[in-house]
Amino acid sequence: MAKRLLDIVGSLAGLLLLALPGALVALAIRVDSPGPVFFRQERVGRHGRPFRIHKFRTMRVDAERAGQLTVGDDQRVTRVGRFLRAHRLDELPQLIDVLRGDMSLVGPRPEVPRYVARYPAGLRERVLAVRPGITDPASLAFRGEAAQLAAAADPEREYVEVILPRKLALAADYADRASLWTDLALIWRTLGVLWTR
Repeated sequence: MAKRLLDIVGSLAGLLLLALPGALVALAIRVDSPGPVFFRQERVGRHGRPFRIHKFRTMRVDAERAGQLTVGDDQRVTRVGRFLRAHRLDELPQLIDVLRGDMSLVGPRPEVPRYVARYPAGLRERVLAVRPGITDPASLAFRGEAAQLAAAADPEREYVEVILPRKLALAADYADRASLWTDLALIWRTLGVLWTR
């Protein structure tokens, strides 16, 4: 109950505070490249329920045809998109998903169905027992994921066999220990990372 209250208050406050900057970002996206302001994609939520996540669009509209992983200096990313990704501003619309109850401020990052299908049964149950979040220990630990994938001979294999298992272990550990205090600590750490950027 306390976690959901934090989510509602935090997402409402964030949406109000970021309304003007968000409008400027939306305008920059529209001026920079043709297509919608928001990118929506199916992700797997709590207890395996699918939902459509909101992000500011950072790629060309046809980007997903070339795959769902972003690798290094991906040429599908727009000029404005590079700035948004560098500062994690593309994630701000997920406050809408938090307010709707599909996500939480803190929780395991929601994956696309094709990768969730690879979760080992025991880890799948633990990770999907909580709402997915905007930030979590794994997203902080793998801030350089795109560069790591770019350095790999086979980015898809690197993600599935190396990165995903480590993310799942961190996500399961978070799900087992989640509390209001761990969430507040992770929010503080995330704000610190964004500030230093």
